[in-house]
Amino acid sequence: MATEATPRGGYLDILRAPHAARLLAGTLVGRLPNGVGPIALTLFVRDQGGSYTLAGGLIAAYGVATAVGQPLLGRAVDLKGQPRVQLPAAVLSALGMVLLALTGIGNLPLAYVAVVVAGLFTPPLEGGLRALWPSVLGREDRVHRAYALDAVAQELMFTVGPLLLTLLVSLWSPAAALLVVNALGVLGALVVVLSEPSRTWRSGTREAHWLGALRSPGLLALLGSFFFVGLALGSITVSAVAYADDRGTPSVYGWLMAALGLGALLGGVAYGARQWAGTPERRLRVLVLLLAVCYLPLALTPGPVAMAGLSVLSGVFLAPVLACAFIVVDRHAPRGTVTEAFSWLVTTFGVGSALGSAAAGPVVELAGTASGFAVAGAGGLAALLVLLATGRVLGAATVPPVTADTPGDEGRHAVTAGAPASVHTEKNTH
Repeated sequence: MATEATPRGGYLDILRAPHAARLLAGTLVGRLPNGVGPIALTLFVRDQGGSYTLAGGLIAAYGVATAVGQPLLGRAVDLKGQPRVQLPAAVLSALGMVLLALTGIGNLPLAYVAVVVAGLFTPPLEGGLRALWPSVLGREDRVHRAYALDAVAQELMFTVGPLLLTLLVSLWSPAAALLVVNALGVLGALVVVLSEPSRTWRSGTREAHWLGALRSPGLLALLGSFFFVGLALGSITVSAVAYADDRGTPSVYGWLMAALGLGALLGGVAYGARQWAGTPERRLRVLVLLLAVCYLPLALTPGPVAMAGLSVLSGVFLAPVLACAFIVVDRHAPRGTVTEAFSWLVTTFGVGSALGSAAAGPVVELAGTASGFAVAGAGGLAALLVLLATGRVLGAATVPPVTADTPGDEGRHAVTAGAPASVHTEKNTH
């Protein structure tokens, strides 16, 4: 993957743009409940005497509900605008977790209802932010850099989030941590929807089709791969808790998750500091290969210090994979479906993560912690195989025609007006 120096500024150039820092910070805080949800649920269940299998089941229910809700809410955002969808959804999601925190796991049907409500109404802030970047930043190179910054900031959240959750648990309890984290989530959503870009954003004109964004073969191929990336990460979440329990030090879990996030943060910073030549579809295959290779050593389960080092390594290529995938989504999403398309990426990732967590619980209990981490390596390799098998479909990126007055998400295409379709996102090396 050859590189070129990134032109016209770096991340500070993005953050200095009007509204950019506010939107990024609000989105990250708003996504905190979902970002630490699997960790919070695991700690909550274990604190109440529940098994890993129960924790995995609740995480799976939460993830599947999120997977169902994200594209539906994303389509609602494309049709109705952001404030009318994002804030009510954030409130309802928080109320679901409040119900769980107050009632516990004594009534299992009620516990499952609570996590399903929390997952189903998780606001699509992630897709919403990426839909806003073109109207906030304008130029294509700045939008692409914002995608990388977005991925880096996510990893900052995944680094700080587990530590914040661990701190809240140590100061109070897992139940109190659930309440605080979800209150912060509502606050973050409020910060976003009260901003001018969010209030004025409108999606572009979309073709009436019941499949929406899913009518794009390239998007379907990407989603298939990211299902397995999510599966790998979901299995790591449960396996890391088991690893900490094996060593009698529960706090090790938070440090392992923070180390993974730190690795992704470092990788994302390095990736976003360069402009990468070649098509993003080709680059994504290389990045997923490297991601899979770095997952495999986790199954060695050495001592805590060495395991933390392996966790950093396993995260290095995660943010670059995400940033590259955002560009691929942009190249394949049909007109007027940008929030929905990004939400489908979140959905598929969430389904994979939920099933990875659900699978890792029984695997850990039957075959040990190392086998749980082996699930992550297998998931990474499966993600690569999907990309290799669908290379021809992914290579056929489509760029909708652009008009000067095209509103909303189509502004992401308008930043390349006058450029050939083959260089819509980056320099094509075919």
